Amino acid sequence: MGSDLIGKLLIRRLQGITLVGRVVECEAYDEGDPASHSFRGPTPRNEVMFGPPGHMYVYFTYGMHFCANVVTGRDGHGSAVLLRAVQPLEGLDWMAERRGLSDERLLCAGPGRLTQAFGIARAENGADLVRDGAVFLAKGRPPEAESIGVSARIGVNVGADLPWRFFELGSPFLSRRSMPGRGAGTGAARGSGRRGS
Repeated sequence: MGSDLIGKLLIRRLQGITLVGRVVECEAYDEGDPASHSFRGPTPRNEVMFGPPGHMYVYFTYGMHFCANVVTGRDGHGSAVLLRAVQPLEGLDWMAERRGLSDERLLCAGPGRLTQAFGIARAENGADLVRDGAVFLAKGRPPEAESIGVSARIGVNVGADLPWRFFELGSPFLSRRSMPGRGAGTGAARGSGRRGS
């Protein structure tokens, strides 16, 4: 799992508003990956990563912002995928007010920006993303396989050579547009981690 999330819809309901974004960038992390939060086994902080797939793992980083991940591994296996960027589709005015800017390209371009725009915080840790609740994923419109780029992950110091970042080629909503990529047919991975989850 990883490239499978590209094109899916992240839907958030709060305060009588529905926010919708289309996933355009994500990164995979796995328990065998030294960059992953799950690398050293379960802890109170990362226990959601080891739970059943389809739940949200949220953590606070750099004392500044939250990051949201989708748990992807079987129950007991610590893996998840960090949501790095979405294309905002609905609720843009609310997102802009939360973010303090109006450029829709920057509303959700980055893990911290995304959670701020969608009002995702510690309370959403463990949320079931499969059920139609306050936050969930919907099918959306997946891109063609040749439209998905693959690259090394951003900002990791270990496992930096793993090609576990997946993104929609040409999207103006990515967190970084200059990262080199290639077609996703070269071996997608699944998994969440230290920098990313």
